[in-house]
Amino acid sequence: MSEPTEDLVCRLACGLRPVHRLPSPLVLLGLWSGFCVGVILLALWMLGMRHDLLNDPMGRVDVFHIVTAGLVALLSGFAAFQLALPDRDRRWGLLPLPAVAAWFAAMGMGCVSDVERLGWAGLDLGVSLPCLAFIIGLGLPMGLGIMWLTRHAALLRPVPVAALGGLSAAAFASIGLTLVHELNMTIMVLVWHGIAMTTVTAVVALVGPHLMLRAGGGDSSRAG
Repeated sequence: MSEPTEDLVCRLACGLRPVHRLPSPLVLLGLWSGFCVGVILLALWMLGMRHDLLNDPMGRVDVFHIVTAGLVALLSGFAAFQLALPDRDRRWGLLPLPAVAAWFAAMGMGCVSDVERLGWAGLDLGVSLPCLAFIIGLGLPMGLGIMWLTRHAALLRPVPVAALGGLSAAAFASIGLTLVHELNMTIMVLVWHGIAMTTVTAVVALVGPHLMLRAGGGDSSRAG
């Protein structure tokens, strides 16, 4: 004899936990941005803010860098929060590409300006290991923050979400470095910031999915 429908439904529903809707990607982006701004302000308090941002020959390029890096940070973070939801299109992952292109364009214009001002010496790469260490040292801890906010994506799209989160963290860290330390050549910003941002993005993309799982990313009591 078949089980009555009411009893079957009652048995299947027994022990289920209530579903809590996740905050919207825009709200999560606000929380994430506020966290990163707080970290940057802490770094400025510890190291001091540079006072020559608008007065030195690199000032205008640095402002362009801050603006475009800010766009990369915000758009890649927003894309990560979108992809962390199961019903979102994978094409959200393309959202930060125009901002990344704008960042490269701004740095390219700065390199041209340096050549016009200094000749080919304007393309002297130099070594800037402290800059590399600053962005990595600031970006990786911030990457942990966005992994926590996107931990529910551990069983969905962990690698794309982690990579976009790492890119956002790296871009915020690059802004922080620009506010505390000046570089004499745009090519140094392009290369050393680029290497550091790529390193942070790659490391977070590699370890982020494991951290998301350990943080409880597979919890079925949360839904988008």
